Amino acid sequence: MSINKLVEPLRLPPQTDPPRSPRETLPTMYDLPSEDPEEDGLPDEFHDYQPQLLRDTFHPPRYAPDRFFVATDMNLYYTVHHPLWHKRPDWFAVLGVPRLYDGHDLRMSYVMWQEGVAPYLVVELLSLGTEQDDLGRTQRTEDEPPTKWEVYEQILRVPYYVVFSRYTDEVRYFALNGGGYRPVQSDDQRLWLPEADLGLGLWSGVYQGMERQWLRFYDAHGLWIPTPVEQERQWAERERQRAEQARQRAEQAQQQAAQERQRAERLIAQLKALGIEPET
Repeated sequence: MSINKLVEPLRLPPQTDPPRSPRETLPTMYDLPSEDPEEDGLPDEFHDYQPQLLRDTFHPPRYAPDRFFVATDMNLYYTVHHPLWHKRPDWFAVLGVPRLYDGHDLRMSYVMWQEGVAPYLVVELLSLGTEQDDLGRTQRTEDEPPTKWEVYEQILRVPYYVVFSRYTDEVRYFALNGGGYRPVQSDDQRLWLPEADLGLGLWSGVYQGMERQWLRFYDAHGLWIPTPVEQERQWAERERQRAEQARQRAEQAQQQAAQERQRAERLIAQLKALGIEPET
């Protein structure tokens, strides 16, 4: 969350003729720190559970599972001019990149000059120490790195930026419009994300044993996308209903068989009363 400062000069390789691309010459995620020593870690459990719910419900239907990437509290290196400068969003999603780094490895950081694709959506969770920075209210001196807002809005040009306060349950949506972010007014506290073909909104319910307002994704029909646990419950409920329907069908079949047997017994009795011995 803190503004990162360049601790020591980064030694860059000499230029070649013809020049090589930044992907070839600048540090990769294996070379760059994946942790910020100035960070104290996750402020509270909410900063753990809320990003997990976003991960659980982010399933853009236009993209195969191996063609998008989501991250929580991961270093995001954003400029080739200062390769050690980074931000650390609470949660972000990138569309159209391999799920695995270079198709085979878990990411340690997200490095723009290696990936080539900026995040599509960034979510920040307000805390007392980051509120001003999250909302773009901080100022910087010329020798300091850009603010979080400046990085998302001006450098990475992230199309959608969302800020959510667990203290007030207020969510603020911002969309990139022309030169900068513009607030998105929503009566139902929902935001549609056209390229992802998903929406993000406030849901009141129980997650991880806690009942409160949560951010989660919904589909084109306005239905909340179920988490894996909810999917299992839905599957178990469908199986229970199928079993109940099968039990009811079996009972009906038994009742019909009993009724047929009773009719047959009555008919036999009637025939015997008439002196007719029925064939068995």
